[in-house]
Amino acid sequence: MALAVGTKAPDFKLFNTDKKEVSLSDFAGKNLIIQFFPAAFTGVCTAQMCSSRDELAHYNNMNAAVVGVSVDMAFSLGVFKEKNGITFDLLSDFNKTLIADYDMVQVDFALGMKGVAKRGAVLIDKDGIIQYAETTENPGLQVNFEALKAAVEKLNK
Repeated sequence: MALAVGTKAPDFKLFNTDKKEVSLSDFAGKNLIIQFFPAAFTGVCTAQMCSSRDELAHYNNMNAAVVGVSVDMAFSLGVFKEKNGITFDLLSDFNKTLIADYDMVQVDFALGMKGVAKRGAVLIDKDGIIQYAETTENPGLQVNFEALKAAVEKLNK
């Protein structure tokens, strides 16, 4: 289960695919959607990131930025980003600090892999408070994009 709605979002510092450090404070004054995903180049994860890519203009119009987070290395995420035309930052949580801080650790994934990111979405408002949090207990299931969009829209009313 992700962190509770109404709580302060933990800060983070992770590297993006350009090897630039990105932190929560970089999004001050904006709403931030963190899309957690288990592994680049897998079917459901690719669909999740591409759906976020396709909705990016809508989110941006609602004063929301999007980042994707997985435990993949920044180099792998760079290839994944380029191959799929993803236009927002993908952040490497290789050391698994953010997924632990946000309670997004998928203990058992597939093929005996342990400790990847759960599939989920967290919406943090411009003041750093979590306004929406979702995880899917089954990593093969997609996040609820309609509920996420509704939560973003609610912040702009």
